[in-house]
Parts: sequence; structure tokens; C-alpha cells
Amino acid sequence: MPEQAWKTAITKIEPNKVAVRGYPIDQLMGRISFGEMVYLILKGELPSPQIGKLMDAILVSSVDHGATPPSALAARTVASGGAPLTTAIAGGIMTINEYHGGAIEGCMKVLKELVAYKQEKGSDALTAAREKMAEFRAQKIRVPGYGHRVHTDDPRTKRLFALTEEMGVAGEYIEMAGALGQAMAESLGRELPMNVDGGVAAVLCELGFPPELGNGFFAISRTVGLTAQVYEEQTRERPMRKISPTAHEYDGPAERDLGSRE
Repeated sequence: MPEQAWKTAITKIEPNKVAVRGYPIDQLMGRISFGEMVYLILKGELPSPQIGKLMDAILVSSVDHGATPPSALAARTVASGGAPLTTAIAGGIMTINEYHGGAIEGCMKVLKELVAYKQEKGSDALTAAREKMAEFRAQKIRVPGYGHRVHTDDPRTKRLFALTEEMGVAGEYIEMAGALGQAMAESLGRELPMNVDGGVAAVLCELGFPPELGNGFFAISRTVGLTAQVYEEQTRERPMRKISPTAHEYDGPAERDLGSRE
């Protein structure tokens, strides 16, 4: 008896043809951006140009955050031991979890819970956020996506939300993200800025992505930065060195203005 075929709806491969979600990949090349391609392969349909631009912004926002995050330190450490590029990158990717990059999935779940609660109660966003924040405090639940060890006003989140408004995508989840931040400040007696993980989470909720895909966006984006971190380690540093997370200096280009690229 022949083995029953299993199904996949992502990519069809035939001699001299590769079709992703039904689109020949050679027709997509040079015509859509990487962000649009990510949307297509994950959602099954091409986004509008506006959503495509927002997808690009999401992927750019998390490309790199210096040499101190666990993923960069891990990737550099693996590279320092003599591992090849892809092995070192994989070492960095494996650190993406609950406390590093994993806040996207967690924050998406919280925002979806709060918006559902708001709709069920028929209340406004701030009232719903205050009530749920009281529950979180009583249960000692830490809300992911808020606070940062370096930034007090994460510029990446601000830009993502500005673009979301500009593209006409901002809705209940962006509103709830702000309301939850206010409720948290009132409850804790201090402000915790929404970090880029939280910002990405809110935008992905608006775009209809499930929380289970959230951390994948961070991994897709951060792979680019890890490639640069590993290559720099391999070409600038000696093998088997002691890598300090704080004892390093930046010696790249001075701050530059992007200019008119629109």
C-alpha cells in the first residue's frame, strides 16, 4: 500500500519552477520587498503597499541592539571557539526565549486578552486595562513588552506606532497598549516604557498575526544582526578570548542623517 501523501500549502516545487503561496518566486524577485515576502509566506496573501512598508519597519526595528544582548554574546562566544558562521548564528538564535525576544509572543497574548475583556465588558480601554492590571498585580504576573534596561523612551516603538497611524492600521490593540502602559504606571508608581518587543506585538496584533508567530519575527530580524556580529568576531578578534558584555567600545561611523530616500 503506498504511503499517504501529507499536505503543505506553502511552496510548490517543480522542475525549473518554485512557487510560494502560488506566486512564481522569480516573478516576486525585484518586485516585492523582503517584508512583503515575509507577510506572503506567513499569511498566504500579498499585503497592500502600506502594510508591506509596515512589515519592513517591523523587521528593521529588531535587526541589532549591540553586543550586549544574550543572542549577540552567545553567537560571538560560539564563533570565538572556532565554529563556522551558521553554527554561531544558530547559537545566538537559541537564546531567543522568554526574557530575550520572547516578549513579543507574551505581549501579544496579553493585548488580545485585554481587548477581548474590554469588548466583553463593554468598557473603555483604560478601565479594562486598570482592572486587568489589578489582577496581574494580585497574581504577581509580570506584563511582557514594557520596560527596558537601556531606554526610557524606546525610539523604535515610537516610530512603529507613528507608521501604524500613518498607514491607517492603528486600532484597538495600539489603543490598549497605551492604556495598559498608563494603568501600569498608576499601579507601580513609575512609568515603564513600551519596548520594541511590545511595539512589534501591538502592530502584529493589528495585522492579524497569531501570537505563536510573534517570536519568529524577532528571530527573522535578529538573524541579520547576528550575521554581522559573528563575522566581526571572526575577522576582528582573536579566538578563545574572554568576552565581556560591558568592556567594549564602539568605533563605527559617527551618527549619520539618512537624507531624502523617499
